[in-house]
Amino acid sequence: MSKVFIIGANGKVGRHVAKQLSDSTHEVRVGLRSPDQFSDFEALGLTPVLLDLEQNMASIQDALGDSDVVIFTAGSGGHTGADKTMLIDLDGAAKSITAAEQQNAKQFIMVSALNADSPETWSDSMKPYYVAKHYADRLLRDSKLNYTILRPGGLTDDAGTGAVTTDPSDADTKSIAREDVAAVIVASIGQETASRQTITLLEGETPIADVFA
Repeated sequence: MSKVFIIGANGKVGRHVAKQLSDSTHEVRVGLRSPDQFSDFEALGLTPVLLDLEQNMASIQDALGDSDVVIFTAGSGGHTGADKTMLIDLDGAAKSITAAEQQNAKQFIMVSALNADSPETWSDSMKPYYVAKHYADRLLRDSKLNYTILRPGGLTDDAGTGAVTTDPSDADTKSIAREDVAAVIVASIGQETASRQTITLLEGETPIADVFA
């Protein structure tokens, strides 16, 4: 059993992660911006903690406490501007990485994005998002943390298939269901084969249970 902390639990991927972990043996806490969001997660048997990524790093460190595993699936969302993207997706991630380091977390799982290391593919409208993901990933890779960086393609609300591919050349589509991304996150917890890995995730035919086998 691990002590798991989900940053961004109220997001679409985060909610799937929380629900899937509610059936696990892990002790799970979820970081939320408002007490108004607590009840949904308490109903799952999880422990809500107030967390605002725009606050200082010390407050994030306090929220993480003695967590073994930190999952970062936070994002400013498509309805915000570039300024909020930088504050949440980059600065919030940077502070979370530093906080996890100082708390000696055993694993940091980052939800990034497909092509985060390929600037030539970034459209002007999406550039702030990709810049944030690119540099957040770099900060994590340069940290002392045992990291797992997951890079899903276009996220959909379709029901998960329970199967993925980690090879972009083997994919018929550049998308993946959020439910499947969450399942890979859960499957990666504590896995030696997920250690210090950057992994592409797309809809595919490899059972999620076999990704880290």
